[in-house]
Amino acid sequence: MSIREMAAVLRRRWYVIVPAILLSLLAALHLYRSVPVAYQSQSSVALLDSSAAAKLPPAFGNPISNAGGALVVTADVLIRTLSGADAARELHSLGVTDPYTVGFAANTSGPLLTLTVTGTDRAKVLEETNTLTAFAGEQLNALQAAAKVQPAYMVQTAPVVLPQTPVPQLKSRYQQVLGVLILGVGGGFVLSFVADALTAARRRRRARSAAESGGPGRAGRRRSRGRHVDATALLTGYLALAFFIPSNLTLPGLGGVGTPANVFALLALFWYLATWLTGRIRPAPGTRLPRVAMWLLAVSVLASYVANAGRGSVRKELLGADRGLIALLVWVSLVVLVSAGIQDRARLDVLLRRAVVMGTIVAAVGFYDFFTATNIADSISIPGLSSSVPQITTLDRGAFTRPRSTTAQPLEFGGMLALLLPFAVQQAFDPARRHLRAWRRWAPVALMGGALPLTVSRTSIIGALIVILVMVPRWKPQRRWTAIGVLVGAVACFKVIIPGLIGTITALFASFLTNSDSSTQARTVKYSAIVPYLDERPLAGRGLGTFLPELYFFTDNQYMLTLAETGFLGLVALLFLFLTGIHQGGAIRRLAGGESDRELGQAFFASALVALVVSATFDALSFPMFAGMFFLTIAAGGSYLGFIRRAAPKPRSVEFPCLPAGQQPPSPSPRPSPAPAPVR
Repeated sequence: MSIREMAAVLRRRWYVIVPAILLSLLAALHLYRSVPVAYQSQSSVALLDSSAAAKLPPAFGNPISNAGGALVVTADVLIRTLSGADAARELHSLGVTDPYTVGFAANTSGPLLTLTVTGTDRAKVLEETNTLTAFAGEQLNALQAAAKVQPAYMVQTAPVVLPQTPVPQLKSRYQQVLGVLILGVGGGFVLSFVADALTAARRRRRARSAAESGGPGRAGRRRSRGRHVDATALLTGYLALAFFIPSNLTLPGLGGVGTPANVFALLALFWYLATWLTGRIRPAPGTRLPRVAMWLLAVSVLASYVANAGRGSVRKELLGADRGLIALLVWVSLVVLVSAGIQDRARLDVLLRRAVVMGTIVAAVGFYDFFTATNIADSISIPGLSSSVPQITTLDRGAFTRPRSTTAQPLEFGGMLALLLPFAVQQAFDPARRHLRAWRRWAPVALMGGALPLTVSRTSIIGALIVILVMVPRWKPQRRWTAIGVLVGAVACFKVIIPGLIGTITALFASFLTNSDSSTQARTVKYSAIVPYLDERPLAGRGLGTFLPELYFFTDNQYMLTLAETGFLGLVALLFLFLTGIHQGGAIRRLAGGESDRELGQAFFASALVALVVSATFDALSFPMFAGMFFLTIAAGGSYLGFIRRAAPKPRSVEFPCLPAGQQPPSPSPRPSPAPAPVR
């Protein structure tokens, strides 16, 4: 369905879209006038060591110089106490009736707390902030008195920033007005196409009745004008935005999910709905499995959203839950567009080739970052976009700079390349591409595979090893031994060209196996730290996108993060999604009639297995580029499986011994002629 055709539908159904726009404008204006302005006041409090402990080295009587260590734990205890229901009731009796939050101060590693109160009465907000600041010190003293701590050893609170003059929070007001406008315009858009679809269905019934009665019928369909836009073209636009605009650049207020690629994917979902409602596209048979898996994931995310709304979350968690719903819609749009929107296998082949080519360009940028010890994405600035990850710097490990290209982090860079590497290998061996020169077929494999070790991360090496272990054993002996020789030669080249890289990577795995690496120890400690949050809400979790590092901590493990945010329901749905990708790859290989399709199935199998394993090494779905490529490949596997099933020969049965129409019987294999009798 082209843009011209969509505009024609909106023009025909103006009586639906125009009232919807007018009503949304009136509702937004009423909301702007009726909703009072919220004011926010903050104060900062530091925890100081006791006077007795401060006399010892290294403080020597100065409690400020010993702000760390156990005081951070004390600050965490105080934050949890002030955020509890008992403290809220006591504060309410003291007059603090507006919402308040207590947390660690931003960009600090010491015992520095930020107290925030938000309300509609400016004078009252300031008074409540003073009350909350004083109450924090009283609660700390009460906790220590209950533990029978001697006064000389009590930790004290000291105001660092006094309660500030409340400032108006116009951003949230504008966000609410914009949300009403988007809801009204989007609803009018969908209703316009629903009305057009109902009118077209009624017209078809009348034409059918007229044809059956012999009456004059209308002429055939009007010829569509304008260039035809299909799902592959829209997904190509998504890939270009995802690969070539740095992942950290987002629309203000939307956080990490507000990348231009994600916004474009949501608009593409509107295109699919419009095309589907007008009857111009129907999901192809046999492609339902990835959509069913997404339905299960959506149910678990919605359940966690409801659970988050009922537990008294702070404002940051509520915003995080809203962003989690946006991320879910983006993932759904990718799965629907690929699995239900692409009707031609040739167009699906084009999409995968374009994904590999664009991934190759991102890998080439990674080579530049590595050898120049810079990050080219830092120099990219786009008006209207801001960085969702503050203070991004180049990361080093050993003597090497870890490249991230246009991704947000080296782990995302390596994980994304590991997802696409199997398809680059399959396309290099594809007989349909043998007419191309060798460098055009093998450059993506060399650049993607070569960029993985440059990240100097276990995630990238594990991903590369999975691709090798899954794909190489299935090849014929000649190709297998050639590949092993090439791999050995590649390792030797890395050892000569980049001295120390192979040794650094080997040391990474050695420290991992002996549990002597600080990174590994920090991750394993977090596994036990997630248990209290899981015990609170084991089934539905706290809400997708609510386990924020500034409020809690980094999990560095997608499974742990899923358990905390969406509970066991979300974990089951996520595992089902991974297993769906693995099943689709195996089914494609089993049902394929040619060697090229069998290798394609093995590529899908390897890619899904990579996602399953590397998700235990970092919070994979929190990164937009990795998440987008994962859901795109899962949906592409389901679409390919549908094409393969429809092309597979139908087996004969006792009830239907004849072959289906259009199916040719298999040619009998020639029998060997008998050997001539020996001449005596």
